[in-house]
Amino acid sequence: MFPAMLSLALIGGLFGVVLAVASKKFHVEVDPRMDAIADALPGSNCGACGYPGCGGLAEAIFEGRAPVDACPPGGSEVAAKIAGIMGEEAAAGDEEKQIIQLMCGGGKENCGDKYAYIGVQDCRIAKSLMGGPKNCDFGCLGLGTCAEVCPFDAIYMDDNDLPVVDHDKCTACGICVETCPQALLQFVGISKLVHVRCRNTERGREARAGCKVACIKCKLCERNCPQDAIHVKSFGEGTVAIIDYDKCDNCGTCVEVCRMNTITLSEEPAAGLAAAAVDASDDSDNCGGCPGAGTCAN
Repeated sequence: MFPAMLSLALIGGLFGVVLAVASKKFHVEVDPRMDAIADALPGSNCGACGYPGCGGLAEAIFEGRAPVDACPPGGSEVAAKIAGIMGEEAAAGDEEKQIIQLMCGGGKENCGDKYAYIGVQDCRIAKSLMGGPKNCDFGCLGLGTCAEVCPFDAIYMDDNDLPVVDHDKCTACGICVETCPQALLQFVGISKLVHVRCRNTERGREARAGCKVACIKCKLCERNCPQDAIHVKSFGEGTVAIIDYDKCDNCGTCVEVCRMNTITLSEEPAAGLAAAAVDASDDSDNCGGCPGAGTCAN
């Protein structure tokens, strides 16, 4: 028994010596900037950058195969840190934070089903069967695939079978946008509060037959908008009301005149507005030019 144990100990010791020598002989020096870049990244490994996790992106940035601002969840703050590590000039970080908005209001209360779907609970699979079970072929299928794929737990399904985005958690990584088979999730600036919750391009009568809150292309919003920020225009194979967010000032006129309740105005300020607004103690007139004027606490 003892000789066997001694033999195993000697063999283990021999392997240990061999491994120690090999590790020194074949050691590859790693630039400390590589680890610094990896530490600066969020570490969520969401893959939104197109690389295999944060480690893959860190390597790509270090080797010059990816820009310093290649991490969507990290935003300008992470880009500035990485630019400092790489000794590069950081891009201006004054762009408005982008969040995800759902362009559909046709939950189960407003849009029924044309058949009972009992298959795999995945919107992409349901879409392949006659365009999905909903009466509106353009609406949210309500199976929650966007919530399942979100790596930041920023989406949940409400009682109306519609996805709700937690804007405090949303990093605009874009994974849900790419996943949605109906293309109903859209990047929008966080200060924008007015949204057309419909992408049905059918004529008014057909759209209304499928969903109670469908856009019927009446153009009341278009004719009444004081900023000329909303128009019924070509989209896909038909038309639908589209907001020009560069012009929209959140006045809510279109919301008031929309007879179908297709256009909505957020009741509360979007997350981050208060933090981005000019401090109330500032005696300047800057608040007048803020996109959140009239909505933030200041």
